[in-house]
Amino acid sequence: MNQPPTYITDYLRQYIRTVPDWPTPGVQFRDITPLLQNPRVLRVLINTFILRYMEPGMRPDMIAGLDARGFIIGSILAYELGLGFVPIRKKGKLPFTTVAETYELEYGSATVELHVDAIQPGQRVILIDDLIATGGTMIAGQRLLEKLGAHVIEGAAIVNLPSLGGSARLYTSGLPLFILVNYIN
Repeated sequence: MNQPPTYITDYLRQYIRTVPDWPTPGVQFRDITPLLQNPRVLRVLINTFILRYMEPGMRPDMIAGLDARGFIIGSILAYELGLGFVPIRKKGKLPFTTVAETYELEYGSATVELHVDAIQPGQRVILIDDLIATGGTMIAGQRLLEKLGAHVIEGAAIVNLPSLGGSARLYTSGLPLFILVNYIN
């Protein structure tokens, strides 16, 4: 797993709020909204991604963001890199012809969709979300992009919860990851 320097991770961690027992008892919810509210912190967050994806070997053709917080970070990153942005939405939210991918949740399943003309075959894509928990959403997003012929060069996230197994699942699927902050518990 690729990570930024420790001083950046430590700085960003200060602005991630932990909300105990939300949405259910026993869950420690990692809230990224304080990162977005502070202009200086938001700049550090975005610049960390920009520095990674400006590197010649890591430069994508497109940024894809997962519904919904991946839209925030992904669209800013795409703008700053001079690239286009592709939203991967929950089922029923896109108006044009779509491809869909269903994935399993802890209790049930969910489906994400992508417009059929969102990606051109062979395009190099970064897939971004705010948090990796079980990895299901990111794996579904990767499969959608690959159905359209994209090469997903990396998955990126602000927060990783490795104890939930998502990052391990993503590595097993062959997707490299760039994570800003890991929470062991």
